[in-house]
Amino acid sequence: MEEAAEAVVISLGNEEEDGYDAVVVGSGYGGSVAACRMSMAGIKVCLVEKGRRWEAKDFPTSSLKMMSDVRIEKRSLGIGFGPKDALFQVYEQDDSLAAVACGLGGGSLVNAGVMIPTPIRARRNSKWPKEWEKDWEICEASASAMLSIQSIPVKFPIAKTMEEIAEREIEESFQSPMKLSMNFSRDEQQLDSMKPKQMGSCLACGNCLSGCPYNAKNSTDKNYIDLAVQAGCTVKTGCQVLSVVKNIDDIGKEGKISRKTRRRWLVFFNETDYVLSDFVILSAGVFGTTEILFQSQMRGLKLSERLGSGFSCNGNNVACLAGSPAVLGAYGLDSKQFSKIPFQERPGPSISSSYTSSLGFTIQGAVLPKAFPHLLFKGITTYGWPTRYWFLHGVIEKIKHMLGLKSSQAMVLNAMGYDESDGKITFEKETNKICFSPPHDHLLPRKIKAFQKLTRKLGGVLFMSRYRSTSVHLLGGCNASSHPSDGVCNPNGQVFDPKFPPSVHPGLYVCDASLIPCSVGVNPCLTIATAAEHVSNHLVQDVLKYRTREGIEFMGKTVEQKPNLIPHRRLDSSMKPTVVIKETMRGYVGGMPCSAYLKMKMNCWNQNGFDERYQVMDESHPLLRGKVGGYVVFRSVEKDKLHVIDGDVDLCGVDYRTPYTQYMCYRLLLSASSGSRYILEGRKIMNPYLSALYAWTESTTMHVTFKKVAKNSSTDQMMILRGELCISTTELLKSLVSLEGNRKGKFICLLLQSLFRTYITQVPRGNLEDFPLFHLYSRPYPDSTLHDLKTGDGVIVSCRQWKCSQNPWVLEEERKLNPVLLVNGYSIESYYLPTEPNDLIRSLLEEGHETWLLQTRLHPLHPSNNFTIEDIGRFDIPAAIGKILELHGPSVKIHLVAHCVGGLAIHIALMGGHVSANHIASLSCTNSSMFFKITVSSRVKMCLPLIPMSMLILGKNKTLPLFETLKATPRQQLLKSIARFMPRYERCPCDECEVFSGIFGNGFWHDNVSPTVHHWLNKVSLPRLPMAAFPHLRKICNNGFIVDSNGKNSYLIHPERMALPTLYISGGRSLLVTPQTSFLANKYMKLHQPGFRHERVVVEGFGHSDLLIGEESYKKVFPHILSHMRLAEDGRRNGGVGGESLKYSKETLDWDDDQYEAAGYGGFGTWVSPSVNVWLFLALIVMLVSFYL
Repeated sequence: MEEAAEAVVISLGNEEEDGYDAVVVGSGYGGSVAACRMSMAGIKVCLVEKGRRWEAKDFPTSSLKMMSDVRIEKRSLGIGFGPKDALFQVYEQDDSLAAVACGLGGGSLVNAGVMIPTPIRARRNSKWPKEWEKDWEICEASASAMLSIQSIPVKFPIAKTMEEIAEREIEESFQSPMKLSMNFSRDEQQLDSMKPKQMGSCLACGNCLSGCPYNAKNSTDKNYIDLAVQAGCTVKTGCQVLSVVKNIDDIGKEGKISRKTRRRWLVFFNETDYVLSDFVILSAGVFGTTEILFQSQMRGLKLSERLGSGFSCNGNNVACLAGSPAVLGAYGLDSKQFSKIPFQERPGPSISSSYTSSLGFTIQGAVLPKAFPHLLFKGITTYGWPTRYWFLHGVIEKIKHMLGLKSSQAMVLNAMGYDESDGKITFEKETNKICFSPPHDHLLPRKIKAFQKLTRKLGGVLFMSRYRSTSVHLLGGCNASSHPSDGVCNPNGQVFDPKFPPSVHPGLYVCDASLIPCSVGVNPCLTIATAAEHVSNHLVQDVLKYRTREGIEFMGKTVEQKPNLIPHRRLDSSMKPTVVIKETMRGYVGGMPCSAYLKMKMNCWNQNGFDERYQVMDESHPLLRGKVGGYVVFRSVEKDKLHVIDGDVDLCGVDYRTPYTQYMCYRLLLSASSGSRYILEGRKIMNPYLSALYAWTESTTMHVTFKKVAKNSSTDQMMILRGELCISTTELLKSLVSLEGNRKGKFICLLLQSLFRTYITQVPRGNLEDFPLFHLYSRPYPDSTLHDLKTGDGVIVSCRQWKCSQNPWVLEEERKLNPVLLVNGYSIESYYLPTEPNDLIRSLLEEGHETWLLQTRLHPLHPSNNFTIEDIGRFDIPAAIGKILELHGPSVKIHLVAHCVGGLAIHIALMGGHVSANHIASLSCTNSSMFFKITVSSRVKMCLPLIPMSMLILGKNKTLPLFETLKATPRQQLLKSIARFMPRYERCPCDECEVFSGIFGNGFWHDNVSPTVHHWLNKVSLPRLPMAAFPHLRKICNNGFIVDSNGKNSYLIHPERMALPTLYISGGRSLLVTPQTSFLANKYMKLHQPGFRHERVVVEGFGHSDLLIGEESYKKVFPHILSHMRLAEDGRRNGGVGGESLKYSKETLDWDDDQYEAAGYGGFGTWVSPSVNVWLFLALIVMLVSFYL
């Protein structure tokens, strides 16, 4: 089904984007009725048909042409032959054969047009809906009038012969009254010369079953559909519907996926293209409708367990009587023979007589069309009776025909009856195909016996089908019933929602033969049309009520019923997609195997799925953007496939915060058969790190976030999983080979051009500085007091104090919270962010904590030219704590929060005995601890003599000016030039940021920080960088833990001095410091201080400084710090230490392993190869050469 849908893709114009009031799928006796009745009521309708429009001249008139208009699906082999939109669709399943028609008009194009009222026996069946009986005669009369059924004016040869023998040879039989939906009026062409297109008159050629070549058949395209078109119905041919999916508003709001949320349903033509509609009417025939519902069920639509059950073949069996000496005249004629044969002696309509046995079956004699390959009926798909030389008979007849000799007489015998209607249609999930097993037919032996009696009487050979069931009258599969336990739809055609029985899915209808719950024993065409009239009456009322309730005016028009008016109207056609790519990725998400099988149609773009910042500047070419279909296999989450019901891709997305970086962005809305929906967001991140060294890895690895869409936010548990999916070399080659479309070359060129710009020329796509900083300094910052402090070694540092406003009605002992001391990392400001509405200082003040910010000798306000990190721990931090104790008294305890180097200094102060843990309420450190484990690339830098060389270049003045406006000495300019040259993972157009990251490595992920913070840090906050502490920092990095300025381990040997609760936070997306830093510290504290509460948190998506300065830090990081402080405060009030005291054995802690290291975190900044070392050594050589020159 998917392959057929690929042939045509809907080009969504304004009309399709807005959608329709109703979409009708299928144009046979069901869909045409529904489309007509709704269109006449002024409803905006789109009729969709898988097949094409067939004119009289298009129908096959020869066996060769017939073979090109047939598609055979051999379900046992899983293969098909013939065009996807062939007029005849034949399904072979084990011992069963079923045939259906495909084209605008459905089965009415190629059936015999026999119109027999529904027998009383069928209407008295216990499965027959009693609700239908209320207006059945009225609906039947309406259908008869529209189809212009007429009596047969002449008894043709086959009818005469059957009349002579049938009642005697078919036990307990009688002739059934029969009319045909054909035009027998001989003077039709003179009735109205103003008609744009005339109905022809039946010429009795006998070719009805291959399509009337003389335009005499009243197929539904000439009445119902024609009237619908006149009333404003849009008709689209060549469009096969794959599935229907509910368009849930909540998904659109949360996932930003759905393009429109006003319409209730998405009608998918393939994996990516759809139209929107408030009502969907499935009328694609028994197989078509059932398959659409099965596909929809796989995408989350809840349906009755009876789907596919109650399948009936209407007791249909076919045989061929050949070699009879009787006058049958049952071979179709071509136009050359008309002049030789009088009208009454011609074969006549395909079926002109019908005989019904009281035993429950009907037998009809039929004409074999000229286009039908006779050998199929005489030996290839049949066997002969009597069993003498039957196979040679077919060959001899074919030779006679080729030589122009007179052939013997033959006719087709068609039998129908009442089977058990217990057949089953199933759906194979692996192949996405339907299978069927026919119902039990207890009358089959009697029908064969009747065929044999007729053969004895007429003479000749009886060729009987090799299949147990050979049917063209398929019924059921979506049976109508009063309750979902017995059927799929209610008597009005509304599809049951079994989750809330007996409620229905609003706006989803079935209106075709699949509704009929039992066999009817005769040709079912009029029965199907009558049921469709009944459903349409209720459907129109439902649509009108809904549209009135929604308050939307109707744009359609009501026209006078003129069923004979046949306008010449060109049907809508669709455009082929520009480029189609298939991509298969496999990997692990949340540690569980996951595979994505995607199909992308480029040049079809919708921006609603992505963050605005990816589209602001230098927008990618339309050929690099498109829609995504396909499915995801994630067995650990859902046992069945997760189908993409809406998806977007941009292969050259750009974030204005990182203009050097190219993103391949994927955003998929997935639906499971369980009804759950998920969002998969993925990015392939391509950075010009070491030119194109990692281009292959980056362009084939997608970093994925997988989350469940909560149906009920109050009760559903949120699930967020992260991982990576990769495309292998083999799969990538397959993708390139399977490229489809008329602009494949252009697409490949554009993609390579974008990668060349990213990795080789490294031209930024825009500039962050070009964007207005809307809320810079927009919110006033709380007042503070600046205290100058003189440290023990005589250095002046400062400490800024913010007092919080307390509620006067809260009791003193309840409202008095301990103050907080914040210690920054190496120079960069992490807490005081006046441009942001939510920084840590504001959060602490709102919590009720008095907040102090220590500005050490590392701070740009008073940078020192000769100091170590140890000096900060020995002198600066004790001075700040002493000041707080001086103001609040010696009994107060202080919460410490430190980042990076500040955390190292605090641990030196505590473990060196310079600060007593008795004065500390809690300790929280981000990317820092007594351990300091850095990424591989940073470790390589530290191992090389880059820092000694930098100190040598700077000379006596160890402070480096960063602002471009500040004057710099030649030595300082040289060092800044070298820093700009150093490789780093993310580049930035801001020079200050480039210099800083060249020295340290990237301090934060640019997409995590706001433009205002970026501007404030680089243009306002950090004018100069004190570098005197770098040699000591290098020793700590090389050792992996805090050491004194001489490199000796003087601190880790004193764990007894760390008697306090701790919280260590790491970023999951490592840039400088790895999560192992917090893992080892947490393990150390649990082992040596088990009486206190110790926590460790790794925050996904964050790097280094962005843990504190990121836009989302107040939601994802600060709550951990505040919660840790609250627990410590609770412990103080309760006389304890806060939290439960746990004792860990050394053996237990040794078993513990860091899951974040095992999962590969830090991969962004830890890639290393021989090429990395080569680049670093080249940088060193350049520095030396520049220095000596």
